Amino acid sequence: MKKTLLAAAMLGSVAAFSLNAQAQIGRRFPSEKKIVKDPVTGTMLTFLTSTPAGDSKIYQTHPQWTSDGQWVVFRSDRARNEAFAVNEKNGDIVQITEGGYTGMLCLARKSMKLYYLRYVPGQEPEEQNAGRGRGTALQLVEDDLGKLLADSKAGKMQPASAYLRVCGTIPASMTPGNDMALDADEQVVYCRVGHDEAAKHLAPNTKVEANFGPRNMGAGPAGLISMDIKTGNIKYIVSVPFQIGHVQTNPWVPGEIVFCWETGGKSPQRTWTVMADGTGLRPLYPEAPFEWVTHEAVITKDEVAIAIMGHRKVNPAEDKPFDAVTNPGVQAGWGSSGTREKPTGLGIVNLRTREMVIIGQTPKGSGLWHVNGSGDGRWAVGDDFSRSIYLIDRHTREMIMLSTGHKETATDHPHPTFSPDGTRIEIESAMLSADNKSMNICIIPVPESWLKRRYKD
Repeated sequence: MKKTLLAAAMLGSVAAFSLNAQAQIGRRFPSEKKIVKDPVTGTMLTFLTSTPAGDSKIYQTHPQWTSDGQWVVFRSDRARNEAFAVNEKNGDIVQITEGGYTGMLCLARKSMKLYYLRYVPGQEPEEQNAGRGRGTALQLVEDDLGKLLADSKAGKMQPASAYLRVCGTIPASMTPGNDMALDADEQVVYCRVGHDEAAKHLAPNTKVEANFGPRNMGAGPAGLISMDIKTGNIKYIVSVPFQIGHVQTNPWVPGEIVFCWETGGKSPQRTWTVMADGTGLRPLYPEAPFEWVTHEAVITKDEVAIAIMGHRKVNPAEDKPFDAVTNPGVQAGWGSSGTREKPTGLGIVNLRTREMVIIGQTPKGSGLWHVNGSGDGRWAVGDDFSRSIYLIDRHTREMIMLSTGHKETATDHPHPTFSPDGTRIEIESAMLSADNKSMNICIIPVPESWLKRRYKD
């Protein structure tokens, strides 16, 4: 009996040690960096992670690199609900959070800071990301990455409290969601709030939208708030009669917010913009019923990239899209949109002039799906359902397949995002995965010959 109790105690100690080790901020991992030649295009791909650890990149609407340009921040199952940074040069991997997070990771561009939301300790739901924080208070956390990464390298880590600061708490009564974005002035963040709070601020007699499409999403109302990073003060911005998603900011223009009507697919009016004081609420790109607009991303101080989908084939006998299951969104419940009967492709919308131009599209197949562009206005990039990556020269409109073979069976799409200097593209890829699903962090260079191009204008 004593031996059994002793063994149980030892197992408990080992388990506790294991849990503490999993949770430890600053924990370092050996480099997994690999250089792989794309077998189809010949592009040299740099895999910053290469083991099946459930890696995924930050969404393409948000910064990916730390302000010093040395580290790429990503999500991983190396420690459940924790974030990591990988050094682009030497491949070192460091755990940069402790205590979990939910939703978007927001990197500052002017300082070595990371901002994210987490559940109030002791009030976490059974599944960290279940319900997107509905009915649960969320804390805004500031993470001092400069200090953390330096201490980790020196082997002199302090307790997590030396790096993490709670800026404020969004009360459960606001039913906060985990969509969040950092303003260009890096003084406030913007977050989504739920039905009950939004209803209090909705204009009288506003028609509240119902769910749209076969995923039964999109019903309103919803709202946006801001939180002051220094004081934790919350201000209400605006309510809309539909479900809000993909909250992002213009990194060059303080107070400018872009978001979407989230249905999980086609929306009646996908893209929206508003200023932080609640003024200027309007559709970003007013779309027609036959257009399937998706995956908007602010790319320059005046521009937003959008995908106008051409992924559905038309059934001439019925004059509507075929109902099949080969690609997302082909179900009849989405309506007669997303075909190539009308112009489709990678669109660039100017926030100031409101003009839109289509700068490229795949000649066949699903069409471009997730899109992005370089901050200097030179390049645009998109992926498609085959997980191929296409690069576009915005001056000449030349388009090339930059990389492919990232496996349609992967757990997610590549979600390409440009580096701040516009010379590299980060994606998530299953190219190296034995199970054809698990993804890794991959960097694709813009071809040197393209970077050397010069234009008369």
